[in-house]
Amino acid sequence: MAHEFTTSYLKDSIEMFRYYKRLGERAMAQVPDEAFASTLDAESNSIATIVKHLAGNMRSRWSDFLNSDGEKPDRNRDTEFEAPPENRAEVMDMWEAGWKHVFDALTPLTDGDMERTVSIRTEPHSVMQAINRQVAHYSYHVGQIVYLAKHFAGDRWTALTVPRGKSADFTARVARREISQR
Repeated sequence: MAHEFTTSYLKDSIEMFRYYKRLGERAMAQVPDEAFASTLDAESNSIATIVKHLAGNMRSRWSDFLNSDGEKPDRNRDTEFEAPPENRAEVMDMWEAGWKHVFDALTPLTDGDMERTVSIRTEPHSVMQAINRQVAHYSYHVGQIVYLAKHFAGDRWTALTVPRGKSADFTARVARREISQR
């Protein structure tokens, strides 16, 4: 993620969400189709299940964000961990639908909205607290997706960030870019 200096909490939060969305997509792009529903053991979730859970959470938290509780009465969280989507297309459709709720809710906000109050499970949160809660939640699950994707991609895996053993190369490239931009 290219760093852009900003003093806008909202702008930075939206960019963090976009970063984690892209990270998840780049990881899932490396997963063989048949591995989307695979688990590491009986107590683990598959990528498909994690995406289903994220999509359910995103719909619930961000639909009518400023006006209704973030835990919608029609959400049944337990079912998000049952009957995962059956193929890549269904997984990616759920992924896109979930993220659409996030960005549709955040895009019209202003920095002045950060102090407004929203409820999640009847508990009051400032908009900023609600955003922080979801950045943490989504990054946690995207990390799980990346871990599983790397496992299932095996030796076909391509690093999503700085590859192992390449930190010095990366630092040198960044330094050259900074010098050329002066």
